[in-house]
Amino acid sequence: MKHTIAYSILELAVVAQGETIQQTLHNALALAKEAEAHHYKRIWFAEHHNSDNIGSSATSLLIGYVAENTSTIRVGAGGVMLPNHSPLIVAEQFGTLAHLYPDRIDLGLGRAPGTDQQTARAIRSDFMEAAHSFPLEIEKIQQYFSLENKVAKVRAPIAEGTAVPLYVLGSTTDSAHIAAEKGLSYAFASHFASTHLHNALRIYEQEFQPSVFLEKPYTMAGVNVLVADTDEEAEKLFTSLIRMFVGVLTGHRDPLPPPSEMSEELKQVLQHPTLHQMLRYSFVGSKQAVKKQIREFLEKTEVNELITVSTMFDLNDRLKSTRLFAEIMTEINEKR
Repeated sequence: MKHTIAYSILELAVVAQGETIQQTLHNALALAKEAEAHHYKRIWFAEHHNSDNIGSSATSLLIGYVAENTSTIRVGAGGVMLPNHSPLIVAEQFGTLAHLYPDRIDLGLGRAPGTDQQTARAIRSDFMEAAHSFPLEIEKIQQYFSLENKVAKVRAPIAEGTAVPLYVLGSTTDSAHIAAEKGLSYAFASHFASTHLHNALRIYEQEFQPSVFLEKPYTMAGVNVLVADTDEEAEKLFTSLIRMFVGVLTGHRDPLPPPSEMSEELKQVLQHPTLHQMLRYSFVGSKQAVKKQIREFLEKTEVNELITVSTMFDLNDRLKSTRLFAEIMTEINEKR
């Protein structure tokens, strides 16, 4: 029998038109509660900066807010963009979270800035140097979490021995080499960076070195998922995401627009090579249609876990999609 595929959520706290940031953050909690009720494994928050339409800039604070108001779902960072931060401070923050919410906190680590280069330099003047030393920065965090660090001169006592699991995040093959060498779980950002997915997974599987943290490879893949009662309704909801990505590509990071009918013009925009590549792993439609697409994706990638992004204008549509996707995964897992 094949292994059960876990399913989770990556939340960017995207601000919709006419919505306050406060409401967006409350909606993130509502989404987490819905996911918990339908047996999603985890909800992660992605770090972004200098963007009007994304509310997940203070990742650790959001994790605490959601963990405090849920009880079983794992909550974590997907991820902390490590070159933006001091490894010592990250260890202290996540060690604190681990004491408050035992066995529920994840720490995903990425190398990108989560913003533009000018903002990255404003966050940390030596950003590029820190980015180049990403593998070493991971080792520093591991050291701060270790019990052996009790005898060191520089410590994060609140983190020592808390056993917060680390995940390496990536959108290129570079991250695959790092995750494999360090024997850590690997999460690929295929919800917007599809080009290197299969190569990265192959590299990680082939080069994986068992570690005290992980005996065998563990892979996660990001996918956009929008499920509705009909294909037409799901396509309509998808138009908000298409327009958001067009805004990203053209430098207009406006609040998420309401959905509209899927026009011929939008269909043509979606076929633009850049946009088509970014949104390649978007599974949009009725339960039956999305189940077929997800099955095919799982057969090709053989990942251990799907981490879904459901960018929709209306919270109720997101909650419904969350429920329907849980039903899809239950049916898929029952037949594995």
